[in-house]
Amino acid sequence: MAKLKTSYVCQNCGYASPKWIGHCSSCGEWNSFQEEVSLPAKGQSSFSGTATSSRPVTLSEIDLLELPRIDTSNSEFNRVLGGGMVPGGLILLGGEPGIGKSTLVMQIALQLHHRKVLYISGEESLQQLKMRAERLEGENPTCLFLCETVLESVLLHIERESPDLVIIDSIQTVSSEAIESTAGSVTQIRECTIAIMKLAKSRNIAVILIGHINKEGSLAGPKVLEHIVDTVLQFEGDRNHLYRIVRSVKNRFGSTSELGIYEMQQSGLREVGNPSEMLLSSHNEGLSGTSTAAAIEGMRSFLIEVQALVGSAAYGTPQRSATGFDLRRMNMLLAVLEKRAGFKLMVKDVFLNIAGGLKVDDPAMDLAVICAILSSNFDVAIDKGIAFSGEIGLTGEIRPVGRVEQRIAEAQKLGFKEIYISKYNKGVDFSRFEIKIHQIERVEKLVRTLFGNTKI
Repeated sequence: MAKLKTSYVCQNCGYASPKWIGHCSSCGEWNSFQEEVSLPAKGQSSFSGTATSSRPVTLSEIDLLELPRIDTSNSEFNRVLGGGMVPGGLILLGGEPGIGKSTLVMQIALQLHHRKVLYISGEESLQQLKMRAERLEGENPTCLFLCETVLESVLLHIERESPDLVIIDSIQTVSSEAIESTAGSVTQIRECTIAIMKLAKSRNIAVILIGHINKEGSLAGPKVLEHIVDTVLQFEGDRNHLYRIVRSVKNRFGSTSELGIYEMQQSGLREVGNPSEMLLSSHNEGLSGTSTAAAIEGMRSFLIEVQALVGSAAYGTPQRSATGFDLRRMNMLLAVLEKRAGFKLMVKDVFLNIAGGLKVDDPAMDLAVICAILSSNFDVAIDKGIAFSGEIGLTGEIRPVGRVEQRIAEAQKLGFKEIYISKYNKGVDFSRFEIKIHQIERVEKLVRTLFGNTKI
């Protein structure tokens, strides 16, 4: 009998050590090592020179199979994937507990009436899956459900049914009987994913794997898991808000700059085709501290409301808080306003919030952010018909942003009357727009144009 081999594996990064250590030298995590027992591979030896059945080929010798993408009947999900699921592709969907991962994949499974779907659950019973499907008010006679956690049984059912799509909820619950470690360990997750990938690639079966995340917000399991799969999707959102966002972190068959937006309802997730409907408020007319930014995420543009509150510091150290916006960038913008425009905001409390619970990284948000801060500082409301789109430099200049025509067109479509952009946007034909366009080159001029002679 082969001798058992014992090693200690970091559950965060997969680093193996012959003995237990408290601090991982690879990822820096503390108390992450667990003992795992495995049998050494048989026949380990030096290279024997044995020829394999495959041989190197040129590109001209490769037969390209024209496999059409699988339409999920979910436009937001299709957009993030780049047009639909690729047969033989592995999709890893991660997110916080209770955010709606199982609800999303269940809706996709129930909507694929033209495809055979195998839904494998390791966390819910068949009765619980039935209750979820009834709540979503969906029915699909071509969708099969299975409760199984043993890898060998999962692979057997996939081979027997030959579905077009396999959904596994979740990969952390699947374990192989051939591996002497608990389900959810680094070794189990890696080996189970590799086995599923080999079967999916050989039979052109699309696979969606649901993955848990750790306390840092990254996907649980070894980092190699994200390298194995073809697409990594992050399901984001705050459970205190109704809106959810699907972001593409990695996509071998499409762009990683796209995102899908959903609204959580009692009957499931509703696709939000026009994001501006949730990001703009009609209840803040005449109130100071709000402005509207023309932002772009991926290929879509939308108008988003920025809210700011500036007040006198009640304590010795002013408070700084930003929700949905980079706090360090907000501090940089405050420093620019003090140095270049003469506003003493470093001695005041500043709170910033992006409406709708979104986190936006578009640098074009800078102009709207400083306008909202100044509006609250002056206690002067900005007209709700004005939008802003521009990046602020450290010297106080307003820098141009990409795809400004698309931003202007979106603002005009939503009924905005004016928009402030950088003066340095070149090669753009503004004459075709009916909206009034203000081209500003510096922050000081923006303050004079927007707020006139208002005193601090």
